[in-house]
Amino acid sequence: MTKRINLALQGGGAHGAFTWGVLDRLLQEKDIEIAAISGTSAGALNGAALKAGMAQGGAQGARVLLDRIWHQVGAVHDLRLTGWIAQALPPVGMVNAWMESLMPVSPMDIAALVTSPYQYGPLYRNPLEPVVRTLNFDQVCSKDGPELHIAATNVRTGKIRVFSGGEVSGEVIMASACLPTLFQAVELVDPATGAREAFWDGGYTGNPALFPLFDAHLPDDIVIVNINPLKRDTVPQTPQEIQNRINEISFNTSLLRELRAVHFVKRLIREGRMERGAMKDVLVHMVADDALMNTLSVTSKVTPTPYLLHSLKEAGRAACQTFLSGSKQDLNVQATVNLEEMFD
Repeated sequence: MTKRINLALQGGGAHGAFTWGVLDRLLQEKDIEIAAISGTSAGALNGAALKAGMAQGGAQGARVLLDRIWHQVGAVHDLRLTGWIAQALPPVGMVNAWMESLMPVSPMDIAALVTSPYQYGPLYRNPLEPVVRTLNFDQVCSKDGPELHIAATNVRTGKIRVFSGGEVSGEVIMASACLPTLFQAVELVDPATGAREAFWDGGYTGNPALFPLFDAHLPDDIVIVNINPLKRDTVPQTPQEIQNRINEISFNTSLLRELRAVHFVKRLIREGRMERGAMKDVLVHMVADDALMNTLSVTSKVTPTPYLLHSLKEAGRAACQTFLSGSKQDLNVQATVNLEEMFD
């Protein structure tokens, strides 16, 4: 029996390679159908690549295209070449710690404090553009396959803007991943209003946006691929640790807000204060590896080295396997994330 699910893909720069690994493993399950995807930043790129790849060659086509996209992000010809190297290196978290001890503040961090991406003049080019332009947007925007929703933040209003279906473009994906201290705001004509608007990273307002997945025609199950740790057991003390935790909290806030709303609705339904069917009784699942992500930092999000990307892909595959082994039977049956424990 086919299990239909929705995917909610978080953003987090190079850490999105973890989601690449999750999707690579998930696409091997022939009895799981992806009905809709909501993605932000790296999650938007992953979602667009998955949909275009499926149009080219089904699940295997999606795996191939995801590989190609992340090879381009890592700026190497074949990331598989890093596999044998990874076996001889220490865990990626240890490598990250060594790098930060050698260079506690990166040149990019310093530049962000004293310069603006608007000072680059005619030399400026969004670094994601060469990657995004390789996607076939007729396939990304096709009505066939999973629905695709991508979140960005409207700079002028501060509100979330979710682009769906035929509204998705290369500019929309770049807008969803536009960190304002590093990239110039992405300006595009909003198809809904006809007005030219500037957009920043969607992670500020929806990381990822869950509400597009609440439509009645979609399945109740939402599988969230979370790459920003929800919890850290230690109090950050160094400047790097403090900045890293601020980044994680700010990029998790919108997700927690929507999960709290889901929890509230589920409680009303359970207590009989809301008629079943009046609102969607969402079944929440999550694939994550907080233990690994706790060893990484915000610096590694903007340094997509082949070793980092390979390690995160393998970690994503392992996390997805753990989820499938323990929770696949619960899909379309019951939630596997305990929202009461999370919020009460």
